[in-house]
Amino acid sequence: MPDARDASNHDAVRPGGKSATAFRTISEVADELDVPQHVLRFWESKFPQVKPLKRAGGRRYYRPEDVVLLRTIRELLYRQGYTIKGAQKLLRETGARKIPADGSGETPGAERGTSRAEADAKRVGNTSRPIDRTELKAVLDELVSLRALVRQRFG
Repeated sequence: MPDARDASNHDAVRPGGKSATAFRTISEVADELDVPQHVLRFWESKFPQVKPLKRAGGRRYYRPEDVVLLRTIRELLYRQGYTIKGAQKLLRETGARKIPADGSGETPGAERGTSRAEADAKRVGNTSRPIDRTELKAVLDELVSLRALVRQRFG
């Protein structure tokens, strides 16, 4: 395992004093990605692509490519709204290297000219028709009015 104090690793120092090529502990990765450590362990169980090096006692050391993959998973789940299954499928089909982990917000795998509604429908697995936001707004309005009726009648 590369040592963080090794002089050859001083090419690009990150916050915390480690180079960009140094292995990271679970606490360092959790802090960097702003997620709890148990979430990283959970993702490790759900995404076979995440394979940190494990030392005696089960201590995990994440390679730089593991951190990039975890950042991609975080982007898919937290910012782009994918489910675990959806993110698993996307990573399986396209590979993690083709998915931007920088928060660019562009839906991976979406062809140019695809509307946001079509991309949303594809993401949730409904390819029969795109999500109609106007229709969703009408349903929401109806639910709000029904809630008001229930409150009026039952207090």
